[in-house]
Amino acid sequence: MPRHTLTRKHAPKQRKMKGVKRDLTEEYLCLEFSHQTEGCIFPLHTSVTLFLLSYCDCKIFKVYLVLAKESADASVLKHALSRDLEVEIIGRPELPAIVQNCCLPAVVERPGTFCRAGLAVVLRHIIQRAYEADPSQKEFLQLLGFKKTCLKACAEVSQWTRLCEVAIPSAVEGFLGDSSTRGPAIPGAVLQLERKLSEPVRVHNDDKLRRQKLKRQQAARAKEKAQGQAPKTQGAAEEPGSPPASPELSEALSRLKVQEEPAPAGREPARIRKARASELPPLEHVFAEGLYFTLADIVLLPCVHHFLAIVCKKLSAKLEEFPLLVAWYQRIQDVPRVKATASQCGIQFLHLPQSRTSSRERQLCPAEAPGAEEQPSDPSFIGGPRPTMTKLMDKGIEAVFSPHPCPTWTLDWDNLPAAVSPKEGKMSSDRALRKQQQLNNLAYVVTSQAKPGDKIVDFCSGGGHVGIVLAHLLPSCQVILIESKELSLIRAKKRCDELGLSNTWFIQANMEYFTGAFNLGVALHACGVATDMVIERCIRAGATFVTCPCCYGFIQNTSKCQFPKSEQFKKTLSYKEHMILCRFADQTAVQIPPQRRLIGKQCMCLVDLDRARAAEERGYSVQVISMEPESCSPKNNMIVGLPPGHKGAHI
Repeated sequence: MPRHTLTRKHAPKQRKMKGVKRDLTEEYLCLEFSHQTEGCIFPLHTSVTLFLLSYCDCKIFKVYLVLAKESADASVLKHALSRDLEVEIIGRPELPAIVQNCCLPAVVERPGTFCRAGLAVVLRHIIQRAYEADPSQKEFLQLLGFKKTCLKACAEVSQWTRLCEVAIPSAVEGFLGDSSTRGPAIPGAVLQLERKLSEPVRVHNDDKLRRQKLKRQQAARAKEKAQGQAPKTQGAAEEPGSPPASPELSEALSRLKVQEEPAPAGREPARIRKARASELPPLEHVFAEGLYFTLADIVLLPCVHHFLAIVCKKLSAKLEEFPLLVAWYQRIQDVPRVKATASQCGIQFLHLPQSRTSSRERQLCPAEAPGAEEQPSDPSFIGGPRPTMTKLMDKGIEAVFSPHPCPTWTLDWDNLPAAVSPKEGKMSSDRALRKQQQLNNLAYVVTSQAKPGDKIVDFCSGGGHVGIVLAHLLPSCQVILIESKELSLIRAKKRCDELGLSNTWFIQANMEYFTGAFNLGVALHACGVATDMVIERCIRAGATFVTCPCCYGFIQNTSKCQFPKSEQFKKTLSYKEHMILCRFADQTAVQIPPQRRLIGKQCMCLVDLDRARAAEERGYSVQVISMEPESCSPKNNMIVGLPPGHKGAHI
């Protein structure tokens, strides 16, 4: 079959993914394409991914543009792609089945059972693979930031990841698509980014850098005083063409050089060494995350470029509202490889005027940024769990568990293959025994509910302890393991390969990027609000859920979850009172005194009762059950929900 490719020299032609499977090298990268406007490929996630591929000169992946609609015109793409990038055009029905169940972008490995989905996960994987292909390019690995954590936290719990991965691309797409005669409104996410750039930078060596900054400021003031000049205010802009005076910029530029400049010899003056932390000037942003160029800058660059292009064209007076964003945009052009990459991707940098507003003169009001609203104070609030529990009891709400359906049931672990046992996860014998006991509880409920042909999703699967047991016990069901940590999922796949299991999929992604239908969702010790997200995902799918919550102390309001959840609890408790229950629900460890542990268990039950009531308000039949034996885990609650019209066995 002839190969039809799309480069800047060739027009696009569609080809069938069936032909691709026969000559698949290792991994292919699937990117969505809806349309192109003024050199911008939509969705912006695709523009960002193509920019990173070009920046890293990464040719490891076979790249496929997936038409969002059959009517999408891909012929315009030849002017917006890197000259060296070969891209093939396919329709969504031609994708491997596992990718069809995920949001794009996605990377799928041969033979189509391991997929990475979502912008941050895919970009981090591209960087890792580019570095593995050429370990001399250490600047690629530096894109992952300090301890390789840049955009690693999932968007559901990290405001910064959500801003970069979701809010900014989505807001800019809406901004570019606004055709109103009055002109588009400035997106709140962009205002939030401007505010973020005004916040002090915190890095692991910030004390040293802040003292260097103090020393330079004092030296500059002394020089100005000697020359009879008026001292500059803090944050005032440097004169054009002047050398970088701030230690922030010096530190940033030293990282971008092949060899860092040696630190100056000698100790700092006593007045600098003895200065209190409160007397040290804050560090200012050079790049998006602080002092160093990271993946976050690459994600933001195409988005901010197209935003500023429209502002200059339609709302030029608004440009003064973004002095920090404009300064970042101008500064990032000096990073090695950035201009060349932009040119390859069809981005022509804008020539913007120097902002007359300094970083200290313009401070955003918190109300300008979404998510900045504080919880209203509750004048009737009384601290501690007992007043809150009493308040619930007065409304007839008490911590009561449903009876365990089969407390003595257990798997025959001695006769199961070794790779099924959690002992394969390299844990101590005591911990492995407790994990087996936890799995007994979940396996009993799931196997009693599952039917042949069902799709079962193990959310937050970790090393796959739950999913592997279920895949072995239910060979006629498909088990999908979803986990954001790559190494955990790779270990799970290795165990499944040892067992020869053919009914498993592995998806490295945030759970929101899994879009497929399924019949039953399970989660063992999903931390904090992850349990609530699993329940919500199951309810949206009309699926049965079996969850064992964990880390109650991490529960808090997020963009996805608001507490209390049920109407019954909302009418009784404030957010602050509910958080008291969550904090004390973590007081269940064996080393805690028995009386406190009992209160912790009651708080844990009340938090889960709120979750159960919220699901019941949407038609589910829900039970909160204590796992047996209770010693299997300090977090031993199990929430089981059956959807409306459930026709299978009841718990």
